[in-house]
Amino acid sequence: MNGAFDIRGESHIEVHKFRLGAIIIAMLMALVIQTWTPIHFSKAALLDLPLLVTIYFGLSRRNPSTGLLLGMAIGLAQDSLSGPTVPLGLYGIAKTIIGYLASSLGARLDTEHPAARCALTFAFFVAHQGLIVVTRRILLAQPEPWFNMHLIVAALVNAIVAVFLFLLLDRLRKN
Repeated sequence: MNGAFDIRGESHIEVHKFRLGAIIIAMLMALVIQTWTPIHFSKAALLDLPLLVTIYFGLSRRNPSTGLLLGMAIGLAQDSLSGPTVPLGLYGIAKTIIGYLASSLGARLDTEHPAARCALTFAFFVAHQGLIVVTRRILLAQPEPWFNMHLIVAALVNAIVAVFLFLLLDRLRKN
């Protein structure tokens, strides 16, 4: 029997381990950069670094419960730093769902190839924005535009940045 396959013929996908401090530092750095850069560089508002960190650790850890909890923690922290225009829980809800989905999908697919990471980040970014729109429209009764060209540009920018960010975050793995 081949060691790469189990009895059912499915391939094993490696679960990556990280030190707790590495995850916390990556999360805090993403939040600080996300809070600081749009103030000084208006184009930086396209990036959602906390979402990219959520996606990366969700895809790498491949455990839906840890992806869900990490997404919740990052989302609620981002809510608290976003000011009065963002209701507490808006990003928390969206990032919790994306963390869960990324972990669930990461457990079934090999997501180490840059093209796969780029495509998945694009899809998760669009889903994240869709969740925010639905939350604002249904739960908060606020008018929010659906999808537009700005969303596509932001999704492309985040997907390209994610490929390089994920390569940097790969260095935090335990050996």
